[in-house]
Amino acid sequence: MKTAFLFSGQGSQYPGMSAELAEKFGAKDILECGSDIMGFDLMKKLTDSTPDELSQTRLSQPAIFTASLISLHAARESGIENAAVAGHSLGEYAAMYASGVLSMEDAFKAIKLRSEAMAKAAEATGGAMAAVIGCDNETIEKICAEVEGFVAPANYNSPVQTVIAGETAAVDSAVAKLTELGKRSVKLAVSAAFHTKLMQPAADEFKASISAFKFGKPDCGYYANLYGKLLEDFTDMPSYLAAHICSPVRFADELESMSAAGIEAFVELGPNKVLTGLVKKTLRGAVAVNIENNETLEKALAALCGK
Repeated sequence: MKTAFLFSGQGSQYPGMSAELAEKFGAKDILECGSDIMGFDLMKKLTDSTPDELSQTRLSQPAIFTASLISLHAARESGIENAAVAGHSLGEYAAMYASGVLSMEDAFKAIKLRSEAMAKAAEATGGAMAAVIGCDNETIEKICAEVEGFVAPANYNSPVQTVIAGETAAVDSAVAKLTELGKRSVKLAVSAAFHTKLMQPAADEFKASISAFKFGKPDCGYYANLYGKLLEDFTDMPSYLAAHICSPVRFADELESMSAAGIEAFVELGPNKVLTGLVKKTLRGAVAVNIENNETLEKALAALCGK
């Protein structure tokens, strides 16, 4: 089966994520590299932080990235191969490392710079996000355009889930209008409008800070949030990654594009199984598994390799 590796985004974190896999397969290189660059003990943060601490952007982004790399290491050591990669938001950085676009050191440096820029912008602008369930995108976009203030789709996650983001009052107004139409919405536990124009200050700061980074070409298919399809031009990744911070994530389109290219199995590497659920809601008949601990690794091997 042609397989794609998927990498989770912010919000999927929990204390102890990937700790079992780190113990079983070893993760010394990952943990030492990341800890040196971040300036704190990543393993200690992964295991000892409270959920509230882990939810803070400056910690959640490097912590999730580290957990994703540990899961990737475990999958590869277990013989699982991939033909493509994709990440959801923050997950694109693990996808870049997994496909050889960025070295581990530069990927950790990028995560540090990104998390700091986004945290700073979030503190300055505020905002809110809400997941809308079971509503078509045309209706969601129409309501976002009608309410007072700024709100817009931020994550096109699956045919039955789209996340909106913007100014808190505008998000609340859009949720109220959607509720009147009988549509369910769930406010997310964030205090910023990620993947919207409110993140433009973070995008500008981040672009300048990574302008000298060396980006290579991927050694497998690389699917991009910004376009919802295979990315083929890697000549100006600082501009791409800056736009990525303040543009919608077109994850459902990415899944459709991968399926059309012959990808039959999707392996989510990192904490939780949010993306695994999105695959199941988007692609009928696709194999979708996650790897975050020893139990899920065994289940993934059974599903993919019959082991």
